[in-house]
Amino acid sequence: MSIKKILWPTALIAGVVLGLFSKAPTYAYGPACEDATSVELVDNREYVDLVIAQVDSWVNVRETPDEKNGKILGKLYNNSVGHFIEETNGWYKIKSGTVEGYVKAEYCVMGMEALKIARDVEITYAKINVPTLRVREKATTESRILGTFSNGDELVVTAEEDGFAKVDYNNEIGFISLDYVDIHTEFVEAESIEEERARKEAEEKARREAQAKANAKLNKNTKSEPSAPAYTPSGDSYDLGVQLVNFAVQFVGNPYVYGGTSLTEGCDCSGFVMSVYKNFGVNLPRTGQRNSGYAIASLDQAQPGDILCYSGHVAIYMGNGQIVHAATPSQGIVIGSATYTTIIGIRRIF
Repeated sequence: MSIKKILWPTALIAGVVLGLFSKAPTYAYGPACEDATSVELVDNREYVDLVIAQVDSWVNVRETPDEKNGKILGKLYNNSVGHFIEETNGWYKIKSGTVEGYVKAEYCVMGMEALKIARDVEITYAKINVPTLRVREKATTESRILGTFSNGDELVVTAEEDGFAKVDYNNEIGFISLDYVDIHTEFVEAESIEEERARKEAEEKARREAQAKANAKLNKNTKSEPSAPAYTPSGDSYDLGVQLVNFAVQFVGNPYVYGGTSLTEGCDCSGFVMSVYKNFGVNLPRTGQRNSGYAIASLDQAQPGDILCYSGHVAIYMGNGQIVHAATPSQGIVIGSATYTTIIGIRRIF
């Protein structure tokens, strides 16, 4: 794709050219600032054609650049990305996921504006691939150990330094060795109408199945550690979530144990979420819970029982801005603020 065709600003052209020779990772951007010429641009080869939606919910991707008659092919959600093909009378033709079509330019940004927010819309994850990995205070094996992560845990990487990934650990900066993780970067792309329909059907089926299992489990009042309370099915997912929260808070004060799944003897964050849901008949994976259930757009839309996902951590939402979770070895299972650190995902099971 030619620079001439995209009509980039002079400052952007210089940044892109310089970026082509950088060895820094593609997600390592400097902070955005008012003076566009001073924005640090690092290895922009994957971003020079980026189009990023900036809307309240989504912008339609159409077959033709015609808001009245153009057939809707899919949706480009807020902060989702596409790759620029051409511009036609205030419309960008893009390719995003399986969708290729036109979006109104007024609902998107590209060029320098897209580069300014690329770091925010792109998430780079480090997935632990060893049984236990130490988190250190600095990017060196001689540095103080802050704690550990377990196999399968996923953390958000903000930078790389001397063979280490910079990550969040209990709302502190920590470093993990790149030798023991798998790195992958995720953008959200457009969803076709067919994909949206199939996703919603699958989500509804999964929700009904989870709800039915929970109702059956609760009505049996099976004795375990301790049992979930007796429950009369109402078919209401909010009510089920409240019941789940009421069950979960019984264990506040119990210990945190790395790799543990016992609600009474000790568990870690994912073990806590897994074991609470297990008592409601729902089998969640030990790791990768940020992919369970279906996505909820924001904390404002979250309800009791939803799973809140953080960098290397998960919790159960209680409502009213609070979570119950296995926090740290020193804290154990506690109730805390849902916004104690950045939320990277919200998943609903029921």
